[in-house]
Amino acid sequence: MSAKIYNEYGSINISENLVANIAGLSAMECYGLVGMASKKGTDGIVQLLKGENLSKGVKITEKDGNIIIDLFVIIEFGVKISVVAENIIEKVKYNVEKQTGLKVEKINVIVESVRV
Repeated sequence: MSAKIYNEYGSINISENLVANIAGLSAMECYGLVGMASKKGTDGIVQLLKGENLSKGVKITEKDGNIIIDLFVIIEFGVKISVVAENIIEKVKYNVEKQTGLKVEKINVIVESVRV
């Protein structure tokens, strides 16, 4: 998926990797989030991703010109998961729309694990 924005001067191409990086970095700013998760499909082991690989915990799909973001996260033990997820959704939606100009249709937060 590569998003295109057209104006009177030409077009702007925004890569899926850029949107995933913005979403991952925005999510990491939220309280209660330990990190992004990468799930290995074969054995089901959840792996905590470091800063340079945050985009691997994000899946971007495009539907009718809008984007849908799936975030695979690891939450801190002892916090209310629903509140953390709502904060992540608001922060990611705001930053992606503000920085790219794309319309975010939906953000799904998939909690892969809870850590101390």
